[in-house]
Amino acid sequence: MQQAVEQATNPAPLLSVNNIEVVYDDVILVLRGVSIEVPQGQIVTLLGPNGAGKSTTLKAISGLLKTEDGEVTRGEIQFMGERIDRKNAEDIVRSGIFQVMEGRRIIEDMTCIENLRLGAFTRRDRQVQQDIEMVFDYFPRLKERTGLAGYLSGGEQQMLAIGRALMARPKMILLDEPSMGLSPLLVKEVFGIIEKINREQGITMLLVEQNANFALRAADYGYIMESGKVVLDGSSQDLLQNEDVKQFYLGGGNEERRSFKDLKSYKRRKRWL
Repeated sequence: MQQAVEQATNPAPLLSVNNIEVVYDDVILVLRGVSIEVPQGQIVTLLGPNGAGKSTTLKAISGLLKTEDGEVTRGEIQFMGERIDRKNAEDIVRSGIFQVMEGRRIIEDMTCIENLRLGAFTRRDRQVQQDIEMVFDYFPRLKERTGLAGYLSGGEQQMLAIGRALMARPKMILLDEPSMGLSPLLVKEVFGIIEKINREQGITMLLVEQNANFALRAADYGYIMESGKVVLDGSSQDLLQNEDVKQFYLGGGNEERRSFKDLKSYKRRKRWL
């Protein structure tokens, strides 16, 4: 009975990354025992310096490591209770995960509508046009752009990339640096739409972001990575109040400690939450 109550109050996460290691080219160890959980319907963010392994974590989840001679060599990744780290990227998309790549990666010599239709390539239903209109409701600026996508502004291209992800009707979207190259005003607009999509569509999101202020204010929970491992995690509100996070990522704080690297174990890490 008690176990049933615990399961009801603490449901299994939609995504569970369990102690994974990732190696590139059979020799370069990039991730060192990374474990994260993403509850259904929430926004979770990964923060950390360049080279910490954040984007590699997303690619391990989405199956894109194979395109870069990378491999999950230890641990496992489960999505909706099913192991996916041995699947190819297309099957992972079909299972409900869609990654918005760093740098947008839209098809520049195709129109907005053609890019959106490309996002629905795994679907076999007849509601694609209806979902294009849904995307235009979230991003009305895209409806006005009838030329090639390569002529869109950086902010419009990011909107198109997110809209293309929505066309796959995903259960979960992986967002890699959505604020990259955008003005502060556009960053605020894009994050507002991300939160609106999460709230209205119930789509779970895992967000990699350099702008810690926007990321933590949008997210429910956060993980901080350094040197290929998770060194700190907690609710977004706890991390926003953490002196170390303030010092390293929010431009504040009054502590003298300069690195998370001395944190060796999970028990020790918990002291900094």
